[in-house]
Amino acid sequence: MSVDAGLTTADPATTPSAPRAAGRRGLVLRRLRRNPLAVVSAVVLLLAVLVAVLAPVISPYAPDATDFGRILAPPGTPGHLLGTDDLGRDVLSRIMVGMRASLLVALLAVITALVLGVPLGMLAGYVRGLDAVISRLTDLLLAFPFLILAVGLAAIRGASLANAAIAIGISQVPGVIRVVRSETLRLKHLDFVAASVVHGASDLWVLGRHVLPNATSVVLVQATVALPGAVLGEAVLSFLGLGIQPPDPSLGTMLASAQAFATRAPWAAVMPGIAIMLLALAFNVFGDALRDALDPKGTS
Repeated sequence: MSVDAGLTTADPATTPSAPRAAGRRGLVLRRLRRNPLAVVSAVVLLLAVLVAVLAPVISPYAPDATDFGRILAPPGTPGHLLGTDDLGRDVLSRIMVGMRASLLVALLAVITALVLGVPLGMLAGYVRGLDAVISRLTDLLLAFPFLILAVGLAAIRGASLANAAIAIGISQVPGVIRVVRSETLRLKHLDFVAASVVHGASDLWVLGRHVLPNATSVVLVQATVALPGAVLGEAVLSFLGLGIQPPDPSLGTMLASAQAFATRAPWAAVMPGIAIMLLALAFNVFGDALRDALDPKGTS
């Protein structure tokens, strides 16, 4: 008898019914809708993504368009809602386009962290012989603060959008490994995994067919938790000149260019700073709400 045939009736986690999956998704959505902070943070993130995607179309000016007649114009100036910088460039337009770059780096960084961290975390939690090696490597990386590690990696690889995303992603791998390892250790002792092993399923089959699908909620929450760190990491790298390079705008490069005239035109630094704060706060709040919504012990 094949492994597929043996698992069809013995393992409810292998072939979940469509009604059960739909009911689970409906329960999560209901819990999120009942949480005002989750709704507000979701709206903020949705607006931020829409602005980032449509920035080339909806921004009032090109991000590098200069108006030398209105250098360091304050917010509320006709034609420049959030003012201008030292070259007369519209702050609102640069925030819109810069948010696009910052979110892109954050998304690529989190994808990099998940692609590397999820398989390593599952192997560490399921294969006893690899646990010590992967855990010691994780402890070594965790000995360095997140931003210090990201700055070091970016400095080694060179300044660019792609290298910033890779550096931030690698810096977040240890956190992903620890979370996924812990969840794998919990799952591998459950009955349906033991039933798969008894029926002759290989380790790769168990990890791909049982552990990974049942760890999806944990991975999803970890991704939402990692995104604000990636946004802040991009801002720090770009501020230090190790991320996106001028004249291409990002929230971090805007802060870097505004520091020279922060006392004369504080809005040039305050506005991108507020954008970074709102993005990070919205991701954190939504991540906490999503974790609560996915908790099977929560109320319906």
